[in-house]
Amino acid sequence: MKYIIVLGDGMADEPLKNYGGKTPLQLANIPAIDHLAKLGRCGQLQTVPEGMHPGSEIANMSVLGYDVANVFEGRGTLEAASMGVTLEDGDLALRCNLISVEGENIKNHSAGHISNEESHELIDFLNEKLGSETIIFHKGVSYRHLLVIKGGKKQMACTPPHDVPGKPFKGYLPKAKGKEGQATAELLNELIMRSMELLSEHPINQKRKAAGKDMANSIWPWSPGYKPQMPTLKEMFGVEKSAVISAVDLIQGIGVYAGMDVIHVEGATGLYDTNYEGKAQATMDALKDHDLIYLHIEASDEAGHEGDVELKTKTIEYLDYRVVKYLMEETAKMDEPVAIAVLPDHPTPCATTVHTSDPVPFIIYKPDVEGDGVEAYDEFTVQKGDYGLLHGAEFIKALIS
Repeated sequence: MKYIIVLGDGMADEPLKNYGGKTPLQLANIPAIDHLAKLGRCGQLQTVPEGMHPGSEIANMSVLGYDVANVFEGRGTLEAASMGVTLEDGDLALRCNLISVEGENIKNHSAGHISNEESHELIDFLNEKLGSETIIFHKGVSYRHLLVIKGGKKQMACTPPHDVPGKPFKGYLPKAKGKEGQATAELLNELIMRSMELLSEHPINQKRKAAGKDMANSIWPWSPGYKPQMPTLKEMFGVEKSAVISAVDLIQGIGVYAGMDVIHVEGATGLYDTNYEGKAQATMDALKDHDLIYLHIEASDEAGHEGDVELKTKTIEYLDYRVVKYLMEETAKMDEPVAIAVLPDHPTPCATTVHTSDPVPFIIYKPDVEGDGVEAYDEFTVQKGDYGLLHGAEFIKALIS
């Protein structure tokens, strides 16, 4: 049997008062996913271990079966792997957002979803002005970049910018955890403040300001760590050949460490305008010579961070009829049976715009296994499913067993 995991990032939510107490999953018209739920077996998955931050890095590693508490070394290290950046001993890697600051507050975590072309020019500029042999900025996608500090220390408290929109940035600057992280925390604070001075006057930001767009007028480093020691999916579960399809460096980086082939799809953006059909086609193409495909689609998470209920609902409907419907039709034609799982990594409620650690709903469909009677897919119906509440690696073990 072969396996497809369809991961709708941040797709789960909470009941919305202005929408009849329904979640976007309940509001969305998703006949293909609902049909998959009827055919398969459902349950809830606790992807975020108790006491850990509900980030996509934690949740996606958990979905893939990792003991996150023991192997996680920061988001930056995973994105470094995706970018092809080799980390040496003593290299501290941090995710580095370009963000928008308005007055004293963080306006948003994405600099208005700045384009690759604009952000790359800004990162080159920062390397010229702030970079050195020990401070290196690496270009990523849109607002998502990487900062490497050679000899840096990870003993710091760093806040993800998407967790504090509208909050005063000074209250969330990196803070040392004891003496060991003090020098690195001070360096990061200096880099943030100097970036604000430099970026606000850059022609790209002046042009964005004139056009009424959010400026990318600050960096925001977070999630520090060193090169992780992660076993591969083959080593953990015997999956011989696997692949990951995502527009997000973080997910691709997890795939690199998991021993997965990283498949790039033209037009994949990480937003609602991503190439859904291209990703679905790439999944079927990869299934010819891979045993497991991890298809990650970011759009719902970004809509949740924007608090846009209508857009989040639309992204879920896109996932349904532009991806899941096609995968169900095409896998049914194959001689070898294919199991399909659908789930989010974590909730991103539109009401709060930040991730939560609540359990997420999942479906596992296997052609040779009878369904459990669940009639539709959402945060509540799956609670009647046969799987009940699973934790971490129990999900992938149930899928490939």
